[in-house]
Amino acid sequence: MMIALSIIVSYLIGSISFSYLITKKIKKIDIRKTGSGNAGATNTMRVLGTGPAIGVLLLDVLKGIVCVVIARALGLPDWAVALSGFASIIGHDFPVYFGFKGGKGVATTIGVFFMIMPLYALIAGILTILIIAATRFVSLGSLFFLIATPVLGWIFSDYSSGVLVAAFLISLLAFYQHRANIVRLIHGNENKLGHKKAQA
Repeated sequence: MMIALSIIVSYLIGSISFSYLITKKIKKIDIRKTGSGNAGATNTMRVLGTGPAIGVLLLDVLKGIVCVVIARALGLPDWAVALSGFASIIGHDFPVYFGFKGGKGVATTIGVFFMIMPLYALIAGILTILIIAATRFVSLGSLFFLIATPVLGWIFSDYSSGVLVAAFLISLLAFYQHRANIVRLIHGNENKLGHKKAQA
């Protein structure tokens, strides 16, 4: 019962779309209908600028952290904690409050991964920053972080199979959400950080 409660609450918390709410408040527009069409920090930067984007990023990361903290406070096993984090990401991607059309879940995944695999998320995060700085492709850096964190946790640690399965499910969902970005990266026409115009 407590596991089910944690998963439901995590999904509902994850469904809060800060990029949508902040953009709606400032510009009176639906962020999902402008820029890249993604309800996340990168598109917020394109539409509103750096300040609001940082705010969205931190709030979306916080969603993942809060959901893991709640699950742990309920005394749930580690696999259920990871599953609750996964539920928050599903909420971000498919928010019940906004017609199930949300973002790609990277920032919320950052919060979850830093809570369940802190060391490997930190290592992957540092490498991700270097990749983005070198290439200006946020999507490429995001994809690296999303797969490197669980892979490092699998190779170098003794996380339970439940935690690892949840972590790889998170990565699988993220890659699915980035499928259009992957195609553009392959064809060499992905948007770089700093470009105002973005493809939907």
